[in-house]
Amino acid sequence: MMKADIAVLGAGIVGVAAALQLQTRGREVVLIDRRGVGEETSFGNAGIIERASIFPYLFPRDIKKLAVYAFNGLNEARYHWRDAPAFAPFLFRYFLESAPRRALDHALSVRPLIEACLDEHETLMAQAGVDHLLRKTGWIKLFRDEASFSQGRSAAEALKPFGLRADLLDAQALKRLEPSLREGFGAVHYLEPASVSDPLALTLGYLKLFEARGGRFVRGDATTLRTANEGFGVATVEGPLLAREVVLSLGPWSDLVLAPLGYKLPFAVKRGYHRHFHPQEGASLSRPVLDADRGYLLAPMAQGIRVTTGAEFARRDAPPDYTQVEQSEIFARELFPLAERIEEKPWMGSRPCLPDMLPVLGPAPRHKGLWFNFGHQHHGLTLAAVCGRLLAEMMTGEQTFADPSPFSIERF
Repeated sequence: MMKADIAVLGAGIVGVAAALQLQTRGREVVLIDRRGVGEETSFGNAGIIERASIFPYLFPRDIKKLAVYAFNGLNEARYHWRDAPAFAPFLFRYFLESAPRRALDHALSVRPLIEACLDEHETLMAQAGVDHLLRKTGWIKLFRDEASFSQGRSAAEALKPFGLRADLLDAQALKRLEPSLREGFGAVHYLEPASVSDPLALTLGYLKLFEARGGRFVRGDATTLRTANEGFGVATVEGPLLAREVVLSLGPWSDLVLAPLGYKLPFAVKRGYHRHFHPQEGASLSRPVLDADRGYLLAPMAQGIRVTTGAEFARRDAPPDYTQVEQSEIFARELFPLAERIEEKPWMGSRPCLPDMLPVLGPAPRHKGLWFNFGHQHHGLTLAAVCGRLLAEMMTGEQTFADPSPFSIERF
């Protein structure tokens, strides 16, 4: 039987970063996943380390806009009537948690993590030798008319008390910054965030560092997790593994392990899609661009220009619906000179979400030695390194750099 000090279940960017942070503090760690490293949710993000995202994605409170959403009238969000009973309770709780006072409390809770998120990634990137993947060029939120641009300016102003910088761009300034964009009334250029040109390569770079320092990656089934006399057991392709402590970093599959252990959460997924395109000859993009009025994002990647969708509310394992990504392609071709598609079929993934848009991070109240690190919603890449640090500090008894109590599973 294999033995380890700590087993981290889930080898997405969140799990790999946590394994690295624990290893840095002298712990023996085995990383376990049913698939390869970084092949699920971590593979399909916009590549942004969102240093400016103090406020979480909130449930809209405008009645007119909600009516449009109800009939799938906006590309940024989509749902299916057949799945409504499954996610309606989550949406109701999400609505309550997005009230102004609660939203501010959540923002203040996550602020220390957001403020340190890029620094923690830069430290790990330098150690892993993958800092060439990092682009410190910010990202752009583009608007199509004065009304939406006014809302964008107000959102940027709300970040000033947090010391975050943003440039307001008119159409001419936007064109100077990104000459290949064909449209845009105005834009907000968020300066603090960074982005990576290949999220999968980043995750694999962290894995390579983890293995070079003596860590092991093993394929295994997290749903086989069981309590044992000396800790926890889990089945792997190399045989049973016994670990003194376990970190659950399974993203949208976390509930499959939580439920048998008796933990019930208001947990849901937001699905998303992407597809890569070659740019037309002479066209280029220097940073991610969110087309705010059309509900999709363009991201320059090593593979090509990635078109990513907004959120789809559906059951995690429901068949894919490519409506959003196909509509996003139509809008994207209006904005940027895309050439041919690179993949025949779009990629689909799921984001793990809690209604307060905060992760679950910390110890299990009823199982000593079991730790949680999941539910990072749209910010898995952003928060991976810094949440790994906070978790590692908790597990090793260090003084934590931030208050972890807002992320406790006991808040539910």
